[in-house]
Amino acid sequence: MKYLNNRLKKANYDGMIHLADLVAKRGDYTDFTLEQRKNIFWSIFHFSRRVPVKIHTIILDKRYQNSKAQLNKELYTNINYFFNFIEDYLNKFEKVVIYYDNGQKDLGTIIDKILINKSNIEHRIEFDHKQKRLFQVSDMLTFVDKIIYKHQHNMKMTKAETYFFSVKDILGIIRQLKNKRL
Repeated sequence: MKYLNNRLKKANYDGMIHLADLVAKRGDYTDFTLEQRKNIFWSIFHFSRRVPVKIHTIILDKRYQNSKAQLNKELYTNINYFFNFIEDYLNKFEKVVIYYDNGQKDLGTIIDKILINKSNIEHRIEFDHKQKRLFQVSDMLTFVDKIIYKHQHNMKMTKAETYFFSVKDILGIIRQLKNKRL
């Protein structure tokens, strides 16, 4: 944490990092230059590489879902499968905390349904986002995986995404995250 906070201090930023806003130059970042925003991104990205976490992202392309109900069913199936896949690992811990602030209410409900019978897992909705840097790492990695998905499937990126991430950046991110994947 000290590493990340020192890097952010050098970038003149100590607030919460929300990657969608950072890339699009919205919210807290409206007055930041591209270089300042990239310094913040690379600070949290390199921090994510240093911490002992593994990554698993579930990406569902909405274009292939006929309805919200089908999308939610697909999300439930994929998330439930993942939790079952890592159940033995999770059971090694006395307590596991899942930080998800119900930013997407349906996703929060799905998480609660899956976790209801798992006694050692707690889903926290209320928490200080600025203090929970790993929550911010998760947000960043989810955003990055969306960019990777778009790149690998030749999907159109937003102007902000294209401006912020070069193809070289994306290829480097893919390479650097390879050993972090479950």
